[in-house]
Amino acid sequence: MTLLAIVISGFVLAVAAPWVTRATGKYAGWILAALPAAIAGYLISQVSSVASGQTVSVAYQWIPGLGIDLSFMLDGLSLLFALMISGIGALILIYAGGYLAGHPHQGRLFCFLLLFMGSMLGVVLAANVLTLFVFWELTSITSYLLIGFDHRRKEARAAALQALLVTGLGGLAMLAGLLLMGHVAGSYSISEILSRRDVLQSHALAPAITVLILVGCFTKSAQFPFHFWLPGAMEAPTPISAYLHSSTMVKAGIYLMARLTPALGSTELWQWLLTGAGAATMLAGALLAMRESYLKRLLAYSTVSALGIITMGLGIGTEKAISAAIAFILAHALYKGSLFMVAGAIDHETGEKDVDKLSGLRSAMPILSIVALLAAASQAGFPPLAGFVAKEMMLESALHAPIIAVALTAALTLSAALLVVVAGLVAFKPFFGGERPTPRHAHEPPLSLLLGPGLLAILGVAVALVPGTLADPLIAPAASATLGTESHTHFKIWHGFNLALGLSAIATGVGVLVYATRSRWMPLAGATAGLDRLSPTACYHGVLRFVTAFAESQTRMIQTGRLRDYLIVIFLVTIGVVSYPLITRVGPPVWNELGTLHWLDVGIAVLILLSAFAAVTAKNRLLAIIALGMAGLGVTMFYVIYAAPDLALTQISIEALSVVLFVLVFRRLPDFRSLSSRAGKLRDVLIACAGGAMMAGLVLMATSYPSATSVSRDLAERSYPDGHGKNVVNVILVDFRAMDTMGEITVLAIAALGVYSLLKLRDRIDEQPSASAPSAGGRA
Repeated sequence: MTLLAIVISGFVLAVAAPWVTRATGKYAGWILAALPAAIAGYLISQVSSVASGQTVSVAYQWIPGLGIDLSFMLDGLSLLFALMISGIGALILIYAGGYLAGHPHQGRLFCFLLLFMGSMLGVVLAANVLTLFVFWELTSITSYLLIGFDHRRKEARAAALQALLVTGLGGLAMLAGLLLMGHVAGSYSISEILSRRDVLQSHALAPAITVLILVGCFTKSAQFPFHFWLPGAMEAPTPISAYLHSSTMVKAGIYLMARLTPALGSTELWQWLLTGAGAATMLAGALLAMRESYLKRLLAYSTVSALGIITMGLGIGTEKAISAAIAFILAHALYKGSLFMVAGAIDHETGEKDVDKLSGLRSAMPILSIVALLAAASQAGFPPLAGFVAKEMMLESALHAPIIAVALTAALTLSAALLVVVAGLVAFKPFFGGERPTPRHAHEPPLSLLLGPGLLAILGVAVALVPGTLADPLIAPAASATLGTESHTHFKIWHGFNLALGLSAIATGVGVLVYATRSRWMPLAGATAGLDRLSPTACYHGVLRFVTAFAESQTRMIQTGRLRDYLIVIFLVTIGVVSYPLITRVGPPVWNELGTLHWLDVGIAVLILLSAFAAVTAKNRLLAIIALGMAGLGVTMFYVIYAAPDLALTQISIEALSVVLFVLVFRRLPDFRSLSSRAGKLRDVLIACAGGAMMAGLVLMATSYPSATSVSRDLAERSYPDGHGKNVVNVILVDFRAMDTMGEITVLAIAALGVYSLLKLRDRIDEQPSASAPSAGGRA
């Protein structure tokens, strides 16, 4: 299996997913999961070679004229992310098959999930920043389709649009940064860029490159103040939320920050931006989670906090901090993917999402309760789980941070305590305590809903207990790729009695205490709702309302519904823009051309002018159409005189067809003589004369100045050997500019289909009164 096959296989299977779903029914999720499972199996087989320092790479020519290749690589960092994307992707497909069993659009969901998986694999395996950007934007588009899956709901559509606008605008900023970075480095290859760190960091554009790229990363990974789109995305079905927000979409920005750390890291700007944004996001996510009671929104805000912790670790930038961030990425993917699926299973089997209305489900769902406790304990940082090891590593790195170490450590400890509260609300409160009635009779979920969360929760235990086999082969190479040098930090459950362990214990104790006294401080959390009008969410909605209102006002002013107004605006703007340089730059050589006209040229020009005058002053439509045809025939005569018989034949054919069409169409239109007032006609005459003068001046200027002949000579010389045609114009249209010609044909075909559809719609509307007439008569 090649890297290219890994990337495109998801797109290929996505096309077939709806048919597979219809053919296999309830087994579709299991069958479709075979592809990401096979990809994960192949990646696992590469772990040992990548851990030994090898990099798998492949490249294909894409745009050779610009030196851009479609290239992919597999090193420690891309292996970790690709393994999470494919492995969790397989479990999500199985989970979605059970969660949406019988849904009429289940095949479409599978299609979108596979498209998204392919896009994410393209992002993390890309070896070229432009290739990476293409797949980056595909993740934005496919996530829009996924979040808005239930498109009949207004909330789902709004959440999808919000995510697309935030991440899409960030992507545009990132594109500018990537282009600048490639320009400064002299290459768009990631390996080349990483090897030219000194060139990048010493360049005057380094601050701009850093800020632009980080804007894209921050929007994608929901960093403050762009964090608000992630909780809104919980409008999507649970399989989508579990996949996007545990190991894929929100980790794309994290991946790119880690990937570019060897090139852009260690500068003060990079360090302060990542550390500051990460710490703010970490605190904001944890504090905002305290106001929530819905399962998925609790998990969404805790995800925001976790993403902030990872970003802060990347910003600190030391070897321990980078290793801690990588360890946290893995631990978070395991426990958060499991918890999202647990939340979905609870909702699916009980019909209830509010934790305040859930209690005592342990007896009805014993297996799910165990899975939930294991995953939540990892999030809370209880030993012996992966979350505990990652939390302790992160506390240790914060204690030794090169900047504001005390503030970062305090913020991290507080956030860790609040994440304990979230873990208790999601996994302890629904399952323990007195039983409460639920909208649906609670029972154990089926295997398809248990396999994913159960396996991820068990892996969270195994990774911590057997780190040498399961953790270090993934974390150490990924940390090395992020650092740019070999990492010597190991993932181990026991680091001895130290300050980090003490802070971890304090965070756990405070979290348990806050959870136990939740009923007392919840009103205080609710009292902060008044601050929402100052939040980034309110700013987003305010900007969106302003843009919408501005667009509506401009539409009312500009889109009058009258074709004449549109044409007047187009002609006036064109005349104004073109005429000024034409008047100021035209010299004597242009006007001297008037003295070289032949009497035959003058005669044909007079004929064309008279025909045009007759067309605009005619009182009869047929006479006006004939006059227009005469003007076109005059142009044809010019082609004949100047030895362009092919153009003459084309012109006369078009003129004949136009006359026929005008005759057929004008008889269906109202009398044009009454459509314009005298003042309107005078205005149209002035605009027409100005437009004609402008075009005449352009033609005179174009023919009076010497022009480069290299292009025309080159096309003429290549016409026969390359295009096998002696008519240069034809070869240009159908060979050299084949894509342009195809595009024009496509536009005309679409326009024709649109006109046909409107005509059919008109016929259908005309038939409705006659169809209802008998019933109306009967009632009368």
